[in-house]
Parts: sequence; C-alpha cells; structure tokens
Amino acid sequence: MPLTSGEKKAVLELKYKARMQSGACAWHWRQPRSEYSVPLIIIQTIQRGYLIVEVSGLEMLHTAALTSASEWIGAEWIPLNAIPCLLAKGPTLGLHRVAEKFGRGDDGLFADAKAEGAFIKFFVRWTKFRDRLIPKILHLDEKYGFNSSGHGKLAVVEFSSPNIAKPFHANGWHTVSINYLGDWGKQYGLLAIGFSRHGSEASLVADPIRHLYEVYVQINSEARTDETIHDEARAYFKKMEEGDPECLGLWQRFRDLSISKYREIYDRFHVHFDEYAGESWYSALQMRSVVDRMEDMGLLSDVAGSRSVDLKAYKLGLAVIERRDAGGMLYIARDIAAAMHRQEQYKFDKMYYVVGTQQENHFKQLLKVLELMGLPWADRCEHIAFGMIKTQDGNMNTRNGTVVFLEDLLNESQASMLEVMMRNPARFQQLQNPNEVGLTAIMIEDMRSRRVKGYELDEDRMRAFEGDTGPYLQYAHARLRSIERTVNLDVGPGVDLSALTEPSAVTLADVMAVYPDVVRDAGVSLEPCNVIGFAFRLAHAVMVALENLRVLNQPLEVASARLALFKAARITLGNALRSLGILPLERM
Repeated sequence: MPLTSGEKKAVLELKYKARMQSGACAWHWRQPRSEYSVPLIIIQTIQRGYLIVEVSGLEMLHTAALTSASEWIGAEWIPLNAIPCLLAKGPTLGLHRVAEKFGRGDDGLFADAKAEGAFIKFFVRWTKFRDRLIPKILHLDEKYGFNSSGHGKLAVVEFSSPNIAKPFHANGWHTVSINYLGDWGKQYGLLAIGFSRHGSEASLVADPIRHLYEVYVQINSEARTDETIHDEARAYFKKMEEGDPECLGLWQRFRDLSISKYREIYDRFHVHFDEYAGESWYSALQMRSVVDRMEDMGLLSDVAGSRSVDLKAYKLGLAVIERRDAGGMLYIARDIAAAMHRQEQYKFDKMYYVVGTQQENHFKQLLKVLELMGLPWADRCEHIAFGMIKTQDGNMNTRNGTVVFLEDLLNESQASMLEVMMRNPARFQQLQNPNEVGLTAIMIEDMRSRRVKGYELDEDRMRAFEGDTGPYLQYAHARLRSIERTVNLDVGPGVDLSALTEPSAVTLADVMAVYPDVVRDAGVSLEPCNVIGFAFRLAHAVMVALENLRVLNQPLEVASARLALFKAARITLGNALRSLGILPLERM
C-alpha cells in the first residue's frame, strides 16, 4: 500500500555512531517525530542491503517503506531513492518488539539490538562488517563510492570555478559544463575605448587577460571623473550591435585570445569546459522574442520608462527587462533567452548557475520569472551561490584593481611547495608531479568552507604541510601507496582478514564505510567541503592506524590483512580526491 503524505513525513531520523561496544559497532534509529525531519543518512552502505532483508519481514513496518529493496541486494551502484526508512503503521512504534527480531543467531550481521527510549540501538559484529566492507572496496576500486542516482540524467552547469561539476559525475550524472563569458554589453565598449587609449599589441599577445584587466582598471579610473567616457562606451557598443565590422573584429580578437589563455590556466586545474558560451550568443532579435512572449502573457508593465516584471509580491522587487529610455535589454532578458536555448539544445534534467552571492537577487528574479512564464522546466534551475575571497585589504574588485590573479597564486604556491620539498633531494627526485602539490593546496583551501562563506586568502596556511591542508592529504595518500610498493603482496577481495582485530583498524574501517553516503550528500547539498571534511577524517584515521599496525616483518596472514586495510583506505582517499578534481599522488 503506498504511503500517504503524512506517513512520508514520519521518516525516521537516522543517526550513526562509530564506536565499538562488546566487539560491535552501534547504529541508532530514532522513533518518528510528528513534524517533518530530514533524515541524516550516515550509515555503512555495505550493511544496508542486509538490513533490508532483516526488517522486511517485520509486520509492524510498512512494506512500502522498503521499495527498491531488490536493487540494494548485491548492487554495486546504489540508487539514492532506495534509502530504507522504517515507518510506523500506527502513532507509536513498538521499539522493543522490533529489537527482539535482531541478534538471535551467532552468524548474523547484528550481534544485538536494544530499545532505549526513543531509539533502537543496533550492534553490528565487527567481523561481519569487516569481511563485507574491505573486499567490496578492493573489488570496486575507483568505482567505490559511485552510485547511479543520476543515471540517464543530464545536468547543465554554468560556472567558471574549478570542480563544481565533479560531484555530479560521482552520482552518475552526465554533465555539460559551460563557461559563460561576459563578452557583450556596455562594459565591453568601455574596454575597447580603454584599449584605444592605453593598449599595447605586444602586451595583448603576451598575456591578454592581464593586459586587458590593466586597461579596464585604468579606463574605469578615468571614467570616474570624465562622464563622456561612458557616452563613448555606449556609442561603441551600439556600433557593435549594428554589426560594424571593425568593432566586431577587435571584439572577436579579444575574445579568442582570452579564451586561449583561460584554457591554459584551467588545464592546470584539470578543468575542461564543453562549451565556451557568452552573452554575445544571444542577439537582440532573440531577446525581443522573449520580451514579446512575456508581453503576450501580461507579465510586463511600464515603470519609470522601463518594461518590468513586478515581483514585489515575492519580495523580489522589480525585475527590469528593458530600459526604453536607454534603448536596450538588461542582462536578465539575455539570461532568459540563454535558459530557453539550453533547454531546447540539451533537454536538461537540472541546470545550475554557479555564481557568487553578489548576484543572488538577480538569480532569484530570473528563476521566478521563468516560473511565471509557465516553463515546465523552471523548477529544474538552481543558483549555486558562493562567497567572495577577500584579501587583507578587503573584497577583491575588478574595477578598482584589487584582485589576485589565479595564475599568480598557482605559480607562487607551486614555487613555495617546491622549495620545501627540495630540502630532501632524494625524496624530491621520486616526486611524481611537484606542481600537483601546489594545485592541491589552492583547491583544498578554496573548497574547505561552506560555499556561501567568504574567506580571507591566507597563503601561508594554504601552503603548510602541517595541519588540515591539501599537502597533508597528498602525503597521506602517497604514504599508503608507498606501503603497497614496499611490501609487494598481492591482496585482493578474497584476502583473509581474520587477523584484523585492532581498535585502530575498526576506526579506519568505520570512516571508509561512510564514503558512499558522503558522495550522495555532496550530490544533494552541492557542498565540496563535506567531501574535504571526510578526506581529513580519513587521513587522520590512516595516520593513527599506520602508527599501530605495522605491515613489514609481520607474519604473512597479519601483513596481508593489514595491507588490505591500507589498500582499501588508499582507494577511498584517492576516490575522494578525484571527486574534487585532484590527482592523487603516488609518491611524495
């Protein structure tokens, strides 16, 4: 019998505690609350399918709560919608009676189950847990943690920030990445006027992005005291829109040179775009079609010489579509045209705009207008906001010239890393890719906090080898790989793990087991920091285990079991780094 909406709101809140009690790991299931609560899914994937088999025969539970159970049993890629939830048939759940169904045999996964207050506490046998988890990781290798929740679905991601699309791949999505360039509008006219006054052909060819940035800063500075510069910029852009060949020729040259430089920098970050689009893609004719459609739907009204959509009822003010007095469409009209074009071209299941928090109101207006236009895919569009990076002097600002170039930051970071590593020439010669350490330092520092939180750029902390930094994660991975090379034992899914009983092994296994849920959560929350937090927890557990579990000069059965544990940890940590767009190092 299908669940009612009220029953669906009675989802049990799941909490996991990784600890050993009488040789068993503990789970907690909480009784349903009257209000809706999002379940916290932190639980060992390997154990879930077994649990479904156990609970499916309990009469007091809704069988509908166990839908897609067959997809879980023996599945390597586990669908998101198959997460099991225990739902009470009545207002109360007989927790003691549920508990009595578990822990009655000597060979099962569960050692015991106890009802305590509003919880059922499940105790999992370490040996059963160990013998399921580690062989599974060794078998799946780089596929461990992947799932098919996005199988057959396509996401369009508009961004110019490394790694945002990676979590989608880990959840089975096909993605189309778009770098949407601000290559049109009055600001380009301003740049062209600036280049005519201060441009250098040699500097443009040598470093187009830096030179055009310097020109843009200079002309903006002059325009603060000379309003005629803005008039010139508007007139220049008008000539572009009218198809002036000389103006368009210079625009195309600036664009081509800039994209070439962008690709060079993004290649260093392992970021590749499927499409370099831009505001210039959408003509005045296309935008006029959008405005006419909105006009026919009665969405537009005249306000102070502008055609606007009144969004005050949604606390979003006025979305100005066209300024008739200034003679032009605004950015939102171009964004509407772009969204409609992308849906027509890609038939996307989701579209994400990865743009800073400064544009939050713009995207709230855009998404609301798409909804009011009755577009059936409007609810598939989402703004993924991120905070701004600050220097010690405050926020970066292009017009004021207060920015730090990513290329400079990467070069300086790599130079700093190399200086430290070259203090040990023997180890430096073995290093697989010295530049990757500096790259990891930048990427981990940038993604370690919640997206919307701005942060102050601290280059010293970013480049440190101690503490929770990118180089520390690379060191942990390289050290695990070194053990595999040194011991040179062949350990596969069939390895005997019976010698693996130490507490540090249990802790490490518990951390590894939650990685598939970390991936699923990242696909929902779109927060890379969750993956980074997991990677640090795993690296810490690895270091503790390495101190306590020697592999060299141990009996074969002990060495093989411990090496299997460390190989599984290396696979898991490597997968976490790759999900962030970082290449795990083999030597360091």
